[in-house]
Amino acid sequence: MCSSDLEMGLITPPVGMNVFVIGGVAPDIPMATIFRGIWPFLIACCLTLVLLTIFPQLATFIPSHMSAK
Repeated sequence: MCSSDLEMGLITPPVGMNVFVIGGVAPDIPMATIFRGIWPFLIACCLTLVLLTIFPQLATFIPSHMSAK
């Protein structure tokens, strides 16, 4: 959950460090366009955070099945 929160912080203003990196790599694309493009990823991050909050066993399902029996 912490990494999901961190990613949400890195793609949204006022910090938006990942957005500024993309702006540096593609200087011909306006920042407003890049910020509009983060919405699908932000919605996915929020949905993931809500699902992990409601169903925390989702985060431990695969690791719990990886142990040798």
